[in-house]
Amino acid sequence: FPYIQQMALHAAVLTVALLGSYCGAPPVDPSSYDLKNYDVDSDTWDSYGELYDYDDLDEEVIGTLAPPPSVTQPPSPVVHKHSTQEVTLPPSPTMPAVPPTLDFLGPGLFGPGTGLGMPTCLLCVCISGSVYCDDADLTQVPPLPKETTHFYARFNKLTEVKSKDFLNLNQLKRIDLTGNQISALDEDAFRSLPQLQDLLLADNSLQVLPELPDTMRHIDVRNNRLRSAGMHREAFKEMKDLQFLYLSDNQLDYIPVPLPDSLRVLHLQNNNIQSLNQDTFCNSHDINYVRKALEDIRLDSNPVDISRYTQAYVCLPRLPVGSPY
Repeated sequence: FPYIQQMALHAAVLTVALLGSYCGAPPVDPSSYDLKNYDVDSDTWDSYGELYDYDDLDEEVIGTLAPPPSVTQPPSPVVHKHSTQEVTLPPSPTMPAVPPTLDFLGPGLFGPGTGLGMPTCLLCVCISGSVYCDDADLTQVPPLPKETTHFYARFNKLTEVKSKDFLNLNQLKRIDLTGNQISALDEDAFRSLPQLQDLLLADNSLQVLPELPDTMRHIDVRNNRLRSAGMHREAFKEMKDLQFLYLSDNQLDYIPVPLPDSLRVLHLQNNNIQSLNQDTFCNSHDINYVRKALEDIRLDSNPVDISRYTQAYVCLPRLPVGSPY
C-alpha cells in the first residue's frame, strides 16, 4: 500500500497549504513532505500557529457582529370609554312547539278556550272569584276561571255574547256587561248558569232578551232598544227571588206581566207603554191581596195616563210615579 499512503500524504499537505495561504502563511511546497518526514517537522506546524493570534480573531469577529434585531410588540388595543364591543353568544336552545292538549270542556282551572291566548288573569284582575275586565278594549268575552263568581267587563267593545262564553261556570252569580255595544245574545247564553242572580246589560243595543234562569234577583237592561216582542211571554213569572227590574229607556209597549211578589223596584220610564189593567200589579179575584214589597214603580215619560187606572194600584203600598206626555 505505499502508493495509497503517498497519495493521502500529498492530499493532507495540499490542504494545509491552502489553509496557510488563506490565513496569510507562506506557501508550502507539497513535494518537501513524504512518509519519512511527515511527523518529524513539527516545528514548521508550530510556526504556522504563531503567525495569527486566534484570540484577536475572536475579538474582531465578535466586535463586528450585527446586534440582534429588536422585537417590536404590537400596540395594545385602545378601548374608548363609550365604545361597545360586539360579542357573539352561543345560540340559545329552542324548545319544540307543543300543541295545546287541554280539555276545555272537562274539569280544570279554566273554562272553554283557555290556552288559546293570553290567560285572563294576566289581562284582567282576578280576586277571590271576581274577575275585573273593565275598560280593557275587549271585543269578546275572555275565557274565565271555572271558579269565577263575579265577572265585570264594563265599558269595552263587546258586540255579542255566545253560549260558549259562560259554559261550565256553575258558580257564576253576577255578570256586568254595562256600556258595551252588544246587539246579539245567544238564546242559551245565560240559561245554563245554575247560580246566576245579577245580570247587568245597561247601555247596549239589545232588541231581544233571551231566556234567563229562575234564580235571578237583579236584572238591568236600561237604555237599550228592547221591544215587547223581543221578550219571552211571562218572562219573569217564575223568578221567585227577583227584586230589582230595570227596563227604562227602551221601546216596550206594555208591562211584562205577571210580576213575582218578591219584586221591590220596577223602572219602566221612557218607554212606549200606553195602558194598564186591573191585574197589572194586583189580583182582581182577591180583594184582600196586598203587594207589600213593590215600593218603587216608575212610569213617567210614557204615553199612559195613570190617573185613569186607579183600580190598578189598590194593592200597592205606594202609587207609581208617572205622568202622561
